[in-house]
Amino acid sequence: MPKLKIALTKGRIEQKTIDLLEEIGINCDFLRHKKRKLVFESPYDDYEFILVKAVDVLTYVQQGVADIGIVGSDVLYEDENEHYEMLDLEIGKCQFCVASTPSYETTDYRRKIIATKYPNTAARYFQEKGEDIEIIKIEGSVEIAPLLGLADAIVDIVETGDTLRENGLIIFEEMMPISTRLIVNRVSLKRNKQAVCQLVDQLEAHIQQKKVGV
Repeated sequence: MPKLKIALTKGRIEQKTIDLLEEIGINCDFLRHKKRKLVFESPYDDYEFILVKAVDVLTYVQQGVADIGIVGSDVLYEDENEHYEMLDLEIGKCQFCVASTPSYETTDYRRKIIATKYPNTAARYFQEKGEDIEIIKIEGSVEIAPLLGLADAIVDIVETGDTLRENGLIIFEEMMPISTRLIVNRVSLKRNKQAVCQLVDQLEAHIQQKKVGV
């Protein structure tokens, strides 16, 4: 049987996912000592891991190169394609928030300028509220946009809020929670249903046990 291919988001999600997989008995020593490698076949189990950027996880899963993808829900919210999500791994938790300087007026219904790395998510949020906005996409440190007068406010991911505080910004609205999700290629689910469902069931049972403290 071919190995189950898993596209894993590099960085913070990668480390938390490795911890979670090891908690259910999957040996990930080879991932902890990866150096610069990006593709790994497990010498212990029927898994192959591909380490990529978050947005590329979607591409690998959509194109069928990977059977499973591990990615933050922020990336899923921002992408306009459909994804077959099977499980919330409940790691990497944070929030989409609207933040700005203390002088920002949420009740001022003039057209606001919003800076963000997530234009689709921001547009949907304000549209649902019936607010007229202009979006400026920022790829770097979005926190400085209100400080320099580029934007009235920002939409960004907040975990601890430390970066906002250090730049004199405060949270005005908590938009939606974010966590790490397991998505699957629909064709792979049909072809490798037993292997995919076995992994999902193991993870789901473990996550539920952690919730109740068993």
